[in-house]
Amino acid sequence: MQKTRTAIVTGASRGIGAAIAERLAQDGIAVIVNYARGKDAADEVVSVIEAAGGKALAVQADIGEPGGMAALFDAAEKVFGGIDILVNNAAMMKLSPIAGVDDAEFERQLAVNLGGPFRGMREAASRLNDGGRIINFSSSVVGFYQPTYGVYAATKAGVEAMTHILAKELGSRRITVNAVAPGPVDTELFTEGKSAAQIEAITKLIPLGRLGQPDDIAGLVAFLAGPDSHWVNGQTIRANGGTI
Repeated sequence: MQKTRTAIVTGASRGIGAAIAERLAQDGIAVIVNYARGKDAADEVVSVIEAAGGKALAVQADIGEPGGMAALFDAAEKVFGGIDILVNNAAMMKLSPIAGVDDAEFERQLAVNLGGPFRGMREAASRLNDGGRIINFSSSVVGFYQPTYGVYAATKAGVEAMTHILAKELGSRRITVNAVAPGPVDTELFTEGKSAAQIEAITKLIPLGRLGQPDDIAGLVAFLAGPDSHWVNGQTIRANGGTI
């Protein structure tokens, strides 16, 4: 009998993370649904998964704190017996010209967007089952170089660099490491703080003529987590409707 694979999805209580958790569960993967503060939303994701016959567990952990990622791996090992897939999805974005970013804002974005994935990759390097998958999240803004995105883009560029290096370090164990770099996706992370006119202007820049949806990204993650992607390794895949 084939063993059920297990995935950790950070920031899985809403938006892209929730869509990923539900899609992986549809593919027969047991999912750790991580959340920092949205317990009710995470519990709802678990309920949706279980109602469809899947397995999931909501686990609170702030991945911006040093012990957050280790706690997720501990929970996955205790409840599901091990970890096969890590999806480093959780992130925060606070836009500001570089001159206007104070130290506290800088340190928090660094802790969540770069520190969290780093600690996740570090845990996975020793605790992920052989033949596993690490799927990090970058962003297409890394290639845009737009004003006000300086700190956010810098953290995501760091994730891309570690992705390519870790892929080489873990290749002997058949663990693939890739990054997904979404463009504008219709989630709270993207729309918060933007006017309707700003969102419309951004949408017009997308050749396909629409914002991405969480399921667009979840499908790509499902591919990278599945058996057909075993030869895809050390790559950053941009999913942005052709914007860049």
